[in-house]
Amino acid sequence: MCGIVGYVGPQSALDVVMAGLKRLEYRGYDSAGVAVLADGQLAAAKKAGKLVNLEKELAERPLPAGWTGIGHTRWATHGAPTDANAHPHLDNAGRVAVVHNGIIENFAELRGELMERGHELTSETDTEVVAHLLAEEFSATADLAEAMRLVCRRLKGAFTLVAMHADEPDVVVGARRNSPLVVGIGDGEAFLASDVAAFIAHTRSALELGQDQVVELRRDGVTVTGFDGRPAEARAFTVDWDAAAAEKGGYASFMLKEIAEQPKAVFDTLLGRIDAEGNLTLDEVRISASELREMDKVVIVACGTAFHAGLIAKYAIEHFTRIPCEVELASEFRYRDPILDAQTLVIAISQSGETMDTLMALRHAREQGSKVLAICNTNGSTIPRESDAVLYTHAGPEVAVASTKAFLTQLVACYLVALYLGQVRGTKWGDEVRAVVRDLAQIGDAVERVLGTMEPVRQLARSLADRNTVLFLGRHVGYPVALEGALKLKELAYMHAEGFAAGELKHGPIALIEEGLPVVVVVPSPRGRSLLHDKIVSNIQEIRARGARTIVIAEEGDEAVVPYADHLVRIPPTPTLLQPLVATVPLQVFACELATVRGNAVDQPRNLAKSVTVE
Repeated sequence: MCGIVGYVGPQSALDVVMAGLKRLEYRGYDSAGVAVLADGQLAAAKKAGKLVNLEKELAERPLPAGWTGIGHTRWATHGAPTDANAHPHLDNAGRVAVVHNGIIENFAELRGELMERGHELTSETDTEVVAHLLAEEFSATADLAEAMRLVCRRLKGAFTLVAMHADEPDVVVGARRNSPLVVGIGDGEAFLASDVAAFIAHTRSALELGQDQVVELRRDGVTVTGFDGRPAEARAFTVDWDAAAAEKGGYASFMLKEIAEQPKAVFDTLLGRIDAEGNLTLDEVRISASELREMDKVVIVACGTAFHAGLIAKYAIEHFTRIPCEVELASEFRYRDPILDAQTLVIAISQSGETMDTLMALRHAREQGSKVLAICNTNGSTIPRESDAVLYTHAGPEVAVASTKAFLTQLVACYLVALYLGQVRGTKWGDEVRAVVRDLAQIGDAVERVLGTMEPVRQLARSLADRNTVLFLGRHVGYPVALEGALKLKELAYMHAEGFAAGELKHGPIALIEEGLPVVVVVPSPRGRSLLHDKIVSNIQEIRARGARTIVIAEEGDEAVVPYADHLVRIPPTPTLLQPLVATVPLQVFACELATVRGNAVDQPRNLAKSVTVE
């Protein structure tokens, strides 16, 4: 989820682009770079790490003044976060500069073709391929927009591309497929960016590009076409918030923004996971199929929210592979002398890839001869580097401490790992794997539907602002969802909250039920697990009879729960194993709203840090 800025106009391009990058640094802080056109020449600077590293580089070695420029803050996907892999990328002649957000799935094939034609590529990225392709097409057309259209028709995947060419000094060209790109229209100037935050200080007049469109920016206006070259229209809109909120994209908090980004994050994590033969693929696998077939146990290690993702993964792995699966708190794992050997697959889940407890659990597992597969959101971080296989979640940078989109993408990754193991071990046929992936592909739309119905949940949260305790109940995969809902309330609202397996009520927790106590119940589908559904309806009756205020999350069409729900939250029907992807969303909104009305710092809860790098 990289940040992109482009500019054409009378101002210093470097100043405009750098200011825009500061607004977009939340989108990626693995590296940053800029390029400007001055006196018919391209000049570029880029540095690994946060934007401040680039600022230091520019202070020591300033770029020449120019009025056309592009810039980029990177969230690494292809290639580690290094100076060489940072954007912009140039062709061999240094005449084309390009920045990119997304993943080009066929880059390896294109890279091979370019190298056969004598091109020298110096980075590990998929982006550099585009710079070389643009140079080739421009040499034939002498038109950067047409070159971009020709190149885009060859690319597979999701991408935003922004480029400029030394032979067209007053032009910036952008292209979009499944990745955001907006145009800012100023007085004698124009802007391109991943987010209007980048140019809100200059203009509120904007265009939102459609799917498969190319835009050509000049000082006197913009031209929009489709990839096929036909004239196209972009939706015009006026930004109705000011620069003070720009870094959050107009949201009151990063958490709200990240909740809203979940449909796209789910889509991005699924992108490119099925190869040309219809087989499921991971990002990096250094474990052979024969080794995976020999595994007789899976152990998942994780902390906090990632641990809850692991609990859900257990259901999926055992269902799809028939391998026993254990889920361990990473902080406890190596201290209890776990039983591990070469036939144990350890799955380490970490958003940052630097969680120290999880890293130490990983190292202990490898010392015992076990293979480790990492699920991580941060390319090039320690946990993926020390693992034998990796599946990256493509959630983009998550700024708020309380995890939202990272959790949902971890769930998607867990399902993919379970399916991959089933595919390799022969417990799932290819058509069965593809059927589940198709179900997963619909989840983004389902999450979008849930997000559009959350106002009653916010109102409910505001009505409970003076309460001290909320309980959460669930069965099957709904139990980890209950745990996650309780954790969110603890993290954000600083309330006492507990999650329980609903079947355990009569074994102790029912003693907590008193008049007016809010209890959130996650109800499984009556279609997929009818026995579990009937049992949890009985649980709801039991707690309501003792005075609980029941808040019931149930799928659309489930009428059996209606008589026993004081508050009913509907979610779209989904296969039972996948329900956590939609059932979790109302709990995120609920916790965020409760924290807000209680006056808490939603993005930076007290005593917490985003990544725990000490044991």
